[in-house]
Amino acid sequence: MPAEPALTAEAAGNTGPAEPADSPDPLEFRRAMAEFATGVTVVTALDGDEPVGFACQSFASVSLEPPLILFCADRRGRSWPRIRSAGRFCVNVLGEEQADLCARFGSSRGLKYEGLDWDLSPHGTPQLRDVLLNVHAAVHAVHEAGDHDVVIGRVLSVRVHEAPGGVWRRPMLFFRSRFGVHPPEVPFAPDPWGEGDRWGWG
Repeated sequence: MPAEPALTAEAAGNTGPAEPADSPDPLEFRRAMAEFATGVTVVTALDGDEPVGFACQSFASVSLEPPLILFCADRRGRSWPRIRSAGRFCVNVLGEEQADLCARFGSSRGLKYEGLDWDLSPHGTPQLRDVLLNVHAAVHAVHEAGDHDVVIGRVLSVRVHEAPGGVWRRPMLFFRSRFGVHPPEVPFAPDPWGEGDRWGWG
């Protein structure tokens, strides 16, 4: 069965750019996207001898053959240019109890690795300990998309962490600017996560 052609704006009946009134402003769009619950990850890499990384919600699998993943990174962030230069990275999927890691890597202030135990993988990428999953990958392609880059990674290996004693662990979720799925009276997540969806900053 032949592949279907890509649907262009002209084919969809759109002959020009949308009027500004048709698009939500950034705050409205952020609030709307907060209705979509996401997991939380930390993307790490080794830039020379220095480990770098940032917290990222926008992560997904793309393909099984070959194994591909994606994440989105804010081009204004400090860490993403260094990760791109490194060429290899690790996506660390956080568990519910790892808010400290999220706060550490979600902030643009402070030394993210200070006092933190981590391991260097065989792929030369920093892997965080006791997370739910490490996904090691190489930068396969980068696509500009507005103020972010969509990064496609070719998966090199994965490591699923089993909890001691077989205890089931819950993933960290971010929903409506809060960690977890809770009633409205639960406090907002601390800054910068409390400001709304963070699509790859750090």
